[in-house]
This record gives sequence, structure tokens and C-alpha cells, in this order.
Amino acid sequence: MAKWTPKHEAPEPLEGPIVATITGGTIIWFVLFVVQLPFYGWFADRDLLWWVWTCAAGGFLGLIGIWYVRGRDAALKRHAAEASSAEADPSAQT
Repeated sequence: MAKWTPKHEAPEPLEGPIVATITGGTIIWFVLFVVQLPFYGWFADRDLLWWVWTCAAGGFLGLIGIWYVRGRDAALKRHAAEASSAEADPSAQT
């Protein structure tokens, strides 16, 4: 069997509103958790408590994700600002 080789270059990654996307997903996880809380007994009777705690875990992991993507976004903006200032003033390069 021949080794697979790509026939064309990989496309550039899509950049979009990453912080807003992660924040929206985190809100959805927390809303699902809160909506399921009144039915905690129903989930417990049917041995489905993992549904409730999966939503809670998704919300808390989303908070970590928000922290991460905000830092990433700030670093990308900082890098772009440094690159544009270096282009504007070539004598300022170190």
C-alpha cells in the first residue's frame, strides 16, 4: 500500500470570533445544568445523574477555555501590534 501524500497545500486555519464562541458554549452548558437541577431526583431514580454532572463539567471546563482563548487572542493582537510597529519603524528592530 502506498503512503498517502497530500496533493495540495493545507488551507489556512479559519479565524473567527473564538472568544464569543467559547463563551456562548459555556453559557449553554451552564443553562443546561441549571435547567436539569429541578429534575435531579428524576435523574437519580433512573441512574442518569451523569447528564447533570456532564453539563456542570462542560460549564467549568468552558471557563478554563474562556481564560485560555482570551489569553491567546491577546497574544495574537500583541504580536500583530509589534509586527505593524516594526514595519512602520524599521530602525526600532532589535
